[in-house]
Amino acid sequence: MNRKWTNRIRFIMDECMPSFIRNSKWFMYPFYYYAYRGHNIAAAMDFKKNYFKWTPAELQQFYENIQSVSTNRPTDISPNGLKFIIDQCTPDIASVLDIGCGKGYLLKLLHKHYPNLQLHGADFVEHAGVAEFPFTKADAKNLPIPDRSFDLVVCTHTIEHIYEADQLVHELKRIAKKKLIVITPKQRYFYYTLDEHINFFPEKELLTSLINMSNYTCTNIDGDWVYTGYLQ
Repeated sequence: MNRKWTNRIRFIMDECMPSFIRNSKWFMYPFYYYAYRGHNIAAAMDFKKNYFKWTPAELQQFYENIQSVSTNRPTDISPNGLKFIIDQCTPDIASVLDIGCGKGYLLKLLHKHYPNLQLHGADFVEHAGVAEFPFTKADAKNLPIPDRSFDLVVCTHTIEHIYEADQLVHELKRIAKKKLIVITPKQRYFYYTLDEHINFFPEKELLTSLINMSNYTCTNIDGDWVYTGYLQ
């Protein structure tokens, strides 16, 4: 199930259901059981608490061992979100860095459309799918990449997973030379969410004020905020 449909399901659960039911552990347990295939349910349900107790190594181990249904998706980006990114690769864009690249789906798609693009991936966890591209395994809040290294920096469905989001934003803006694209769900906070999210952006101003660029656009595409910042 792609992001467009999961966002629609989330909208129904988050916006149309009474909060005392939606945020009930007992109501959400069957959804967690299904979403995580019966594995590690307690850790997943208390992720928002565990996040602040775990060491970086323990957090990485949790992500590496996730067996949720979402891991079957080739990408968390919706079809229209993918089209938007592809269209942003204008002739002046020669290099792209995908921070939080996951299995490398976006990198492969960009290579298919623009074979001459210089592509690079970065992520907390290394997947086999990125083996064909230059890759940096690192914490996105502290990337060993020089300033203004890539014409376009893309960071999709990552900022909601990192509590110190201001540090991530600093790295994104530091490395980008011409454009920055950030995609994150338009989502309300609930303690029980099936997505390991720490940050929530129900209103776009929460995202735009965090990134804090003077020249930008921010639109809702398929239930996700799509932010484009221009550095030139």
